[in-house]
Amino acid sequence: MTRIWSSTRTKIAASLLAVAGMGITMEAMAADVSWRFTNLYSRGTAFGDVYQSFADKIEADSNGRMKINMLYAGEGVDTNGIIGATKSGLLDMAAPFQPMHAGEIPFGVVEVGLPGTNSSLEELNAQFYEKGWSEVLTEAYDRHGLVWLAPYFQPGVYVITKTKIESVEDFKGLKIRAPGAYGRFFRELGASPVNLAWGEVYTSLATGVIDGTIGSNLIDHRDGNFAEVAKFMYPLPVSSAQALPVLVNKNSWNKLPDDLKQVVREASQWHAKEQAEKSVQWEQEAVADMQKMGMIWSPEASDADQAQWQQAAEAVWAHYGETDQYSSRLVKLMK
Repeated sequence: MTRIWSSTRTKIAASLLAVAGMGITMEAMAADVSWRFTNLYSRGTAFGDVYQSFADKIEADSNGRMKINMLYAGEGVDTNGIIGATKSGLLDMAAPFQPMHAGEIPFGVVEVGLPGTNSSLEELNAQFYEKGWSEVLTEAYDRHGLVWLAPYFQPGVYVITKTKIESVEDFKGLKIRAPGAYGRFFRELGASPVNLAWGEVYTSLATGVIDGTIGSNLIDHRDGNFAEVAKFMYPLPVSSAQALPVLVNKNSWNKLPDDLKQVVREASQWHAKEQAEKSVQWEQEAVADMQKMGMIWSPEASDADQAQWQQAAEAVWAHYGETDQYSSRLVKLMK
């Protein structure tokens, strides 16, 4: 089945970034602007490579006037610290997973895609660019000292578990790695949500710390080798699609001349298109690869299970529609 997404701490973080950046070349030193950019993925992963191509395009299109020093998962800033590090200027640009920062940017949990949403690429584009989401998010991130660039869309979010899920009732009591709204969704189903960075998931599954995990998409499950230790994929998507932003520290942005701002914006739009086009192909390949590793789909959900799944999702919508003014505006526009 291929259903297709304290000051001391600051000094320590700065030291880690300095170590991560020791490989900066003379070319970088000669650039007019040198930025630190972090993403969520490890080196050598499919999405990690896409982020690097985004950085490379900024450098090429700026004729070398900008140098983007890429930091991967585990290099310098912990996943949970990405928003704070970008707000402070420790990072210049970042591609965060918003549910990891629900306390800081509750509206980001709505932005990424609430459980139970059913959006095609066309519907997502309309939601952001025709129905007002881009204006709300630009304002919301600006309040945090961040510039919101073009989001990129990925396929749906699925949960993989160590035990076969015969019905929705089987989620009760399971420990599922699911941050943000996804965690609240599984709590509605009787599971216990756990907040873990992507790099911690494999070991946590293998040692029994968790019983299952969502991924940002099915490709994450493959690239993390999760199917080696969790064999069962549940067929209903937790969310049918995701939207993730690229954020820039506002002070770093304001220092750019207008022509370089345009370079970054156009590169982010190119990056969004690359993510969308490659994700569909990669997702199909990921499912096939995981099936070779022994992954199987749990049984199709019954009508009763589908109704319970949607009921849990709508409870989440109601909650996030009241978390802050921006979330409320986004949910209203979505409805």
